[in-house]
Amino acid sequence: MDRTSCCMAGGGPAGMMLGLLLARAGVEVTVLEKHGDFLRDFRGDTVHPSTLRLLDELGLGEAFARLPFAKLREMRAQIGDTTVVMGDMRHLPGRHKYLAMVPQWDFLDLLARAAAEEPHFTLRMHTRVTGLRTTDGRVTGVRFVDEHGAAGELAAALTVACDGRDSVVRAAAGLRQQQFEVPMDVWQVRVNAPPSSQLLPHSRLRSRGGTPMRRGDPHSDDLKSGRVFARFGGGQAAVTMDRGTYFQTSYLIGKGRDAELRRHDIQWLRDRLGALFDWDDRVTGAIGSWDDVKLLEVTFGRLARWYRPGLLCLGDAAHTMSPVGGVGVNLALQDAVAAARILAQPLLRGVPGVADLARVQKRRQLPVAVVQKTQQAEHTMIRAALDGTLDADRLPVPMRLLRRVPPLRTVTGYLGGIGVRPERAPGFARVRPGARPRRG
Repeated sequence: MDRTSCCMAGGGPAGMMLGLLLARAGVEVTVLEKHGDFLRDFRGDTVHPSTLRLLDELGLGEAFARLPFAKLREMRAQIGDTTVVMGDMRHLPGRHKYLAMVPQWDFLDLLARAAAEEPHFTLRMHTRVTGLRTTDGRVTGVRFVDEHGAAGELAAALTVACDGRDSVVRAAAGLRQQQFEVPMDVWQVRVNAPPSSQLLPHSRLRSRGGTPMRRGDPHSDDLKSGRVFARFGGGQAAVTMDRGTYFQTSYLIGKGRDAELRRHDIQWLRDRLGALFDWDDRVTGAIGSWDDVKLLEVTFGRLARWYRPGLLCLGDAAHTMSPVGGVGVNLALQDAVAAARILAQPLLRGVPGVADLARVQKRRQLPVAVVQKTQQAEHTMIRAALDGTLDADRLPVPMRLLRRVPPLRTVTGYLGGIGVRPERAPGFARVRPGARPRRG
């Protein structure tokens, strides 16, 4: 039976970041990832300023800068013909005053390449965790099935559940999240990249107190580029992201209505998307059938306790986030940084105690609670959008304030881009230009 000091179940953002950081501390780590690569659609693709700063501290900023990505400096929502700036990151502290819109597979590849340089790091792809090893009530590792279908076990001083919202490890440990109500599920589709003439659908698109926004407006860069659109109107809500040759689109539906709505002909969905974004059949025709429409059943909750002896849950395994705002990935990364800083020395000494694991939760539960409270408020707007009661003449109070008091947009930009209690790279993992990281 194989052994490691720390086993991460799941090679997503939290698992890869934690593995990299602990390996730089000199901890023997093994990441088990059930897929053979990171190439999967419809994952969180926003890398926030707090994460960009972290990459700089880890010596990965230059490598990240070479990836293809767009910069989103303002977060906007369009209600009918009126656009509200929900957050402005142009005045944030630090070098990075934007969200980087980068495919998650590129980001995970970057972390994997950096981790592969560390002698204490092992990544095992095509390895699916199926359960836990336990001894006298303590988790002592995992059971898995490898790429050949052979069952195996990996002993570990600490197992970390980084396997997402449907965490197998969390379930095997008997940990259950408290679930919060959500108004929507999400259909995820690709459409053809629209002609440039369709990127701004209406010449009467308005922002900043109703002033028309035209293509020459220096404040319309993000809309003009086609990078991200969020639209609400006519009982519909959707967000679409420019991938260059296609648009990745999230279309919101009422919670639990998937089977009912799929009784429509697929043209029904094409027509609705076309009406919302002013796209013609050349764009929406890429949706050939309902097989092209993937369902994300939105869950939203958090664990009262993120750990038990020998086990810690991070990211969506500990606190499943709503897709609203695209913050889940960055919270998972922040969890990983806090966990690495707190647990590196206990792991180097042997077996972390329950008190060590509790310190991780204590550090991270406030930022999670603040974001989830914010998302619950945003769900109120989504509920109104889906039932057709959200319109530009009756905006919710927070949106009216954002339109009337521009400095508030920087506050919301800070909360969305940097957040409460942002984490900094631990000293043992930092890299100066041309230098290797310090070992713990």
